[in-house]
Amino acid sequence: MRTARSWRDWRNDLVANPRFQSFAARFPLTRSVAARQARESFDLAAGFVYSQILLACVELNLFERLRAGPRTLGDLAAEVSLSNAATERLLLAAAALGLVESRGAGLFALGMKGAAFLGNPGALAMVAHHRMVYGDIADPVALLRHGPNHGGLAHFWAYARSGARHAIQDERVRAYSALMDESQTLVRTDVLDSCPLAGVRVMMDVGGGEGGFLAAAAERHPHLNGLLVDLPAVAARAKTNFESRGLAERLTAHGRDFFVEPLPEGADLASLVRVLHDHDDAPAMALLRAIRAALVPGGRLLVAEPMAQAPGAERMGDAYFGFYLLAMGSGRPRAAAEIKAMLKQAGFAHVRDVRTPRPLLVSVIEAS
Repeated sequence: MRTARSWRDWRNDLVANPRFQSFAARFPLTRSVAARQARESFDLAAGFVYSQILLACVELNLFERLRAGPRTLGDLAAEVSLSNAATERLLLAAAALGLVESRGAGLFALGMKGAAFLGNPGALAMVAHHRMVYGDIADPVALLRHGPNHGGLAHFWAYARSGARHAIQDERVRAYSALMDESQTLVRTDVLDSCPLAGVRVMMDVGGGEGGFLAAAAERHPHLNGLLVDLPAVAARAKTNFESRGLAERLTAHGRDFFVEPLPEGADLASLVRVLHDHDDAPAMALLRAIRAALVPGGRLLVAEPMAQAPGAERMGDAYFGFYLLAMGSGRPRAAAEIKAMLKQAGFAHVRDVRTPRPLLVSVIEAS
């Protein structure tokens, strides 16, 4: 069924006309817009090559090698075990992307974007992890038409498959738990900066991995006690983490499959940090209901994750996680309005948005 055409349809007809594109590229009032659109369109077409250049920089530890200051091409080539010609090709490509800078006379230094990656170890870990992702989304049409091939991502995120999650052993959880912990450093900071916990007595972090978020909350708030719930092999790693940070008297780790076994009771705040979007609708609803049942009267829940349709963060929520979770074989990104509706359906009464400094990393919804 055809619908009425809007001015956007007229605009698209115009932009799709090669004669108009040629005119816009020359006309003074449209020249800059046409040039920007051309660059952005090329970036979309060439994005895979850009990501491979970034992956090479990360795997060769190039940003760390340039942290102390400019280096010569020859020195870098020797350190990364590449020829001078290959090293120069990589450095020039990285410089074109703003990852490094050419200082002339064969010298190269860290660029602003490379420095930003150095300041976010979680992002570096995710770039290295993307080597696995590329294989799973190499044929995007087949992925959309037939669903995930249960390849690298489904195997890596062991909990994504239904079945005997409770029996997953340490060797299956070690890699993904470490990646989850490392990639959420800035997420933890943004959530805790945005959500004061002054009146909280007991906090329950559901799907809390190795306990990085709960430990960070406890270190900020000495009055806080905490419960972590995750699969037994993951909870064992969290317990070790709490002990090493001197928090074992205040924080406990409970190993259980929270889709099958009841959650511990008594918390007045629960948190789901980048957990809800990992699960399909039915288990996600069941989890929200289980959390509500476990909280004390008047208790609160924080849902923190990149959300679909978040202004300024659409590429993260809709594009990146849309395809990542499809390839993983579990979950989907949800808009804030959809999560709020789920929370109300689960029995939560008061639901509100919590402003975060970087919605690209994480948005937060609080329910009570």
